Amino acid sequence: MDTPDIFDRAARRHRRDRAANRFAEHDFLRAAMLDGIAERLLAVKRGFSDILDLGCFDGAFEPPPGARVARVDAGFRFAERAGGVQADEDRLPFADGSFDLVVSAGVLDQIGDLPGALTLARRALRPDGLFLAAFVGATSFPALRRAFAAAERQRPVARLHPQIDVRSAGDLLVRAGFALPVADIETLDIGYPDLWRLLEDLRGMAGTNVLSERHSLSRAALAAAAAAFAEAGGPDGRTRERIDLIFLTGWSPDASQPQPAKRGSATASLAQALKRPPQTE
Repeated sequence: MDTPDIFDRAARRHRRDRAANRFAEHDFLRAAMLDGIAERLLAVKRGFSDILDLGCFDGAFEPPPGARVARVDAGFRFAERAGGVQADEDRLPFADGSFDLVVSAGVLDQIGDLPGALTLARRALRPDGLFLAAFVGATSFPALRRAFAAAERQRPVARLHPQIDVRSAGDLLVRAGFALPVADIETLDIGYPDLWRLLEDLRGMAGTNVLSERHSLSRAALAAAAAAFAEAGGPDGRTRERIDLIFLTGWSPDASQPQPAKRGSATASLAQALKRPPQTE
């Protein structure tokens, strides 16, 4: 039996199509992710020839000179404008071993079968291929969460997507079969003049609620949330919002990669290593 999808795929496609026209006005989170991916890519001393841009949005990811790039997005308009194909990240239309680099910025937190999507990304890589990704992680948007919780204290419902912390993200890389997995985090701090501007950014970056089980928000609750958000503001009249960006790095397994030592292969015991050296006068 298939596991029910917690995200509404049709709603997600629609939100991405709606955001496509003015995405450049709200792309700061993805721009920060792409900057982080570019920094990590510069640290890799090897070339890449075939790249998959997984969740391409407007195609802003710039491949290394001479590399070929295939772009995929769940939204038709983003895929069309980037010269790519429309497909969900957990239903990729590529053969195994098609790429030596897969990058993904800003979409993995909206995939119901994230383990499956990561496994497909790893399978799409050739041996010793590199996976670099970034997405919004757990503890993000605390002010928005508190505002909705205060507004709907009597009947709380899920307004934001479930989020993944950095430790769980690393575990998912291991589960998907990546070698040399690394998960790390960078934090952004943004001041918003009011709730409306934050919601405008979320709509503009296709980041609003696409859970399969969604509940309408009354005008009274929305007004109460806006008031609670404003009350959390500082002396400058802005409410600070924290956004954690989780970065993932993993490699498709290959015999040339460093391997952990076998159990029992050590030539000295830990107890011996911890002994203090003899004192000399």
